[in-house]
Amino acid sequence: MKRLTKAVIALKIWKDKNGQDLIEYALMAGFVAVAAGALMPSVSSSISTVFSKISSVMAGAAAS
Repeated sequence: MKRLTKAVIALKIWKDKNGQDLIEYALMAGFVAVAAGALMPSVSSSISTVFSKISSVMAGAAAS
């Protein structure tokens, strides 16, 4: 019975798609930023700054 319960829980987790949209939006924003940096080299430094700030915030959130 415990095996069946674990299998049911695993299937529910596998089908859970609540965070999927957030990941898709983040990937799309990254692709747009890379394309903008490739097309407009003057923008690439500000894009780099934004990603550096995001990285530091994420690292701080992971540490706490």
